[in-house]
Amino acid sequence: MEDTILVQRDGAIATVVLNRPDKLNALTRQMWVRLGQVFAQLHADDDLRCLVIRGAGTKAFAPGNDIAEFAAERSTVEQARAYGDDMRHAIEAIGACRHPIVAQIHGICVGGGLEIAGLADLRICGESSRFGVPINKLGLVMAYAEIGALIALVGEPTALEILLEGRIFDAREAHAKGLVTRVVADDQVEAEARATAQRIAEGAPLVARWHKKFARRLRDPRPLAPAEYDEGFACFGTEDFRAGYRAFLAKQRPEFTGT
Repeated sequence: MEDTILVQRDGAIATVVLNRPDKLNALTRQMWVRLGQVFAQLHADDDLRCLVIRGAGTKAFAPGNDIAEFAAERSTVEQARAYGDDMRHAIEAIGACRHPIVAQIHGICVGGGLEIAGLADLRICGESSRFGVPINKLGLVMAYAEIGALIALVGEPTALEILLEGRIFDAREAHAKGLVTRVVADDQVEAEARATAQRIAEGAPLVARWHKKFARRLRDPRPLAPAEYDEGFACFGTEDFRAGYRAFLAKQRPEFTGT
């Protein structure tokens, strides 16, 4: 199970790999379970500054769930409920991760693969990448946890367009819909994703976490509490703020410690 979800660490950047290249990284139930565990662990890591998530190889990020296991794992309402709980826990763990996440998208990014990539904060794909959620052709629905993330990313009208048509579309259309942040040449996807993660990691990590937290909070229509407004000024009490503005005045590169 663990071999199908790999974690590769390079300093303050961790790369999570969906690792079933012989199946284009199609997702199994156990991969969803492991994915949730991995993101919960990475969320708690104070030394981490950025996460990259990708599929193994360059043919696919992931084409969705492995239909071959449905007969044994997802063929009844009861089985589907248990399978869906595992997916929901993984989606919630990825969505709750406080560290910035970059999705490195090669090739096919469909169904459950698109759901995972859509939970990243930045999504970089190649010109030949393909996207869509053709589950209407399987008689499946996208459950609340999954559709909520898609709506948060592209809005309800576009989410319904994707789901009701079940159409596969290209990278340029995905960019226009807001599904991806940046489209680059296929052979530049890894380099661009890595450079993006590096730029994030070189910034103040507390600031990145605060920006992500504030952006998520603003999805909630409830009025902000006074304590929440005050949190926007907490950065002025950090060592990173002092290091940042002093380095700026000295025309030097800042060294942030996350304190």
